[in-house]
Amino acid sequence: MSEMQSIEIHGLNGVLETLRSLPAEIVSKRGGPVKLALAKGARFLRDRYKENLRRAIALGPSTRSTGELEKHVIASRGKAPSGGNGERYLVRVKKRDYINADGVRTNPLMTANLLEWGSSHQPSTPFVRPTVTQDGEQTIRIVSEDLVKRTDKAVQQMLDRGKNR
Repeated sequence: MSEMQSIEIHGLNGVLETLRSLPAEIVSKRGGPVKLALAKGARFLRDRYKENLRRAIALGPSTRSTGELEKHVIASRGKAPSGGNGERYLVRVKKRDYINADGVRTNPLMTANLLEWGSSHQPSTPFVRPTVTQDGEQTIRIVSEDLVKRTDKAVQQMLDRGKNR
């Protein structure tokens, strides 16, 4: 979308300190508890996003939908935030073109922007902003709970490895 919305999670200082104290093989660049917890939250938000997209299409001026726009909504791992390390997951519309109901090649990002913001010929039927407003807190709760659970599991695995040596 042309306007990016982001959610920052605060209040997990104890969990973050625990993660920093774990060995690199448990919390690695290839993943670790943070990546997996964020992925779970992004998948949850992506599913709500798709539900709201279906509603917006049904309310829109044309009900001739091929379902391709919904298929182009994905949750993907993004580049680390600028100025440091960290994880980022994005819920976004893939830019790969598709053939619409009229048989015309269509850019899904442009279609999503038209639905979200409208134009001089089409009223807006927002689906991104309502998703973040309605489900943002629950997404944060899912990520936080999963991160705590995965961190505890990583600590327990580390302790179990220490006992077996």
